[in-house]
Order: sequence, then structure tokens, then C-alpha cells
Amino acid sequence: MTYCVGLCLDKGLVFMSDTRTNAGVDNISKYRKMFTWNVPGERTFVLLTAGNLATTQAVVSMLEERTKAPEERNPSILEVPSMFQAARLIGKTLREVIKESAPATGPDAESPFRATLILGGQIAGSEPRLFMIYPEGNFVEASKETPFFQIGETKYGRPILVRAHDPAMSFAEAVKLLMVSFDSTLKANLSVGLPLDLLLYETDSLDILKKTRIEEDDPYYNLISDNWSEALKTAFASLPQYEV
Repeated sequence: MTYCVGLCLDKGLVFMSDTRTNAGVDNISKYRKMFTWNVPGERTFVLLTAGNLATTQAVVSMLEERTKAPEERNPSILEVPSMFQAARLIGKTLREVIKESAPATGPDAESPFRATLILGGQIAGSEPRLFMIYPEGNFVEASKETPFFQIGETKYGRPILVRAHDPAMSFAEAVKLLMVSFDSTLKANLSVGLPLDLLLYETDSLDILKKTRIEEDDPYYNLISDNWSEALKTAFASLPQYEV
């Protein structure tokens, strides 16, 4: 399993993903689930992946090959004119990979090779946009009413995002929010694990503001984890008692 989040702010976009994959309790590995394509001053794309590892690796490899080999572009993600067209291209690629891998019978999207993706970024001349792409190849776009997307093991980290997200928050506040969301997920589900990948994109910069990996010994992450645990205990103790 995995956990990935793409978050919209007034200032830009924030992305975070874990790196754990597992095929049973005795086969746990680390794989990157955040991928970027960046042409400074022209376009920046960020892709987060969840689901069958072979499927997501095939999708990313096909997208990457089309950026380097002219005869394989069909077109390249670096040539599409809009974020909408980028989402269509990636959705089509995902659907093709699943269809090629799926059994001859049954819906492709229900095959064990299914995957779900989050795409975000900006192309010069347009606004930053964020999409969730489904195994069927279709997609939905984030909005003011739905300002973030989660894929993978979503339920444990969702409550804090719903309660605390504010589009006017700073990048620093958004990172703190995501660290709490991921810490809650890591505490509840062993299939999600450190290290975490973090990326910040500032609106109209058309370049990556910050991209870093948060390791198990990261002092800020551990400070947030410890303080959040204590804050929850304090908040619980301060609630009025039930009268028996």
C-alpha cells in the first residue's frame, strides 16, 4: 500500500508521498512514488503514484521515454499545450498499460494491475492545476470545494486535512499539516512507511521550489510526531467528562 497527497494552496501546490511497498509481511521494499518533469520557465509536472508497482513503473517509463525519443513521443508530456491535455495523456497511458496486463475477461479497472495517480503542475500562460487520474483513464480536477487529493491508504490521514487545511496557509504550515497527516497514517498502518518525499511548487515560478526526502531520523518530523501525540492527549484530557 502507499499514501500520497497533493494539496492546493493560494501560493501553489504541495506534494508528499511515502516510499514503502509490500507484497506480504516478509517482502517490504522502498520505491519512489513521486516523479517530476521540469522545463524551467515553461512547465513543471509532478506525478504521484499508488497501486500496482509494475503498472506505475511502466506508466512512468513510457512517459519518460517519450520525452527522449522523438519516434516514441505520441506526443511527449513536454509538448502538450495544457495541464488538461497532460492529464488526458497520462490517463490514456495508464489505461493502455492496465489493459495490456489485465486478463482477457473482466473489467480492466478491476484487475490486480490497477493504479491511481495524482498529477499537478503548471504550464506557462495558465494556472496551476491538480488532477486525480483513475485506473479507467478518466480524471477529476481539484477545486475550492475539493482542494486536495489523496491516494493509497487515505482514511487515517484525512481528518486532519479536512479540519485544518486553509488555502491561505503558508508552505511551512502546509508541510506541518502534511507531516501530521502522514504521521497519523504511519502510526495506524504498517503498509505506509518512511522515508517521505516532499515537493513544493510556487505559482507562476515554473520551477520546483523545494524537493527533499524526509528520513526516519529527520529532527523536524520527529518533533512534529512527538508534539502531536502530546497535543492529542492534552486535548482529550481537557474535554468535559461524561456524567454517569
